Amino acid sequence: MRKYLQIVDRHKASLGTRFVNNLIDTIILMIIHIILGILSTIIYNLTFNNFFFFFNNGGFIWDVFVGAVVAVIYFFLWEYYTDGKTPGKYVTGTKVISIDGTRPTTKQYLSRSLYRVIPFEAFTFFGSEGWHDGMTDTRVINYKNYETERQAKSEIDNIGAKEIA
Repeated sequence: MRKYLQIVDRHKASLGTRFVNNLIDTIILMIIHIILGILSTIIYNLTFNNFFFFFNNGGFIWDVFVGAVVAVIYFFLWEYYTDGKTPGKYVTGTKVISIDGTRPTTKQYLSRSLYRVIPFEAFTFFGSEGWHDGMTDTRVINYKNYETERQAKSEIDNIGAKEIA
């Protein structure tokens, strides 16, 4: 069990900020799907190979499956390689961290991404927090405010300590 820090909860991103994050990331995912659809159609027309005809004739279930796989890969890669930020989080100045204030593990990033593709998971935010936050012991925080408070606490803790030049 992870140590729970109150400073993390004090700087949780608001629901409005989370909505903007989701909106920006959803628009980017839609663009990725359009590009994949165009590429698969081009490859199909050039090769006449049904294997590459993903989006136009795969059916609804196939579209949902491909969409889920692309979303999991998108969120995992962005959050893992950019230290907890997706394009939406860059715009709003938010970031994913563990509830103990550390960088999330690879397992936490992957779990967050997998929880996101559960149908209607977005409605879990009408509670205290969404499943992809609560079930993985992570939070999306306003990073600038969090760092400011953390630095202030560090400076207070270091009062009276000798500085070594």
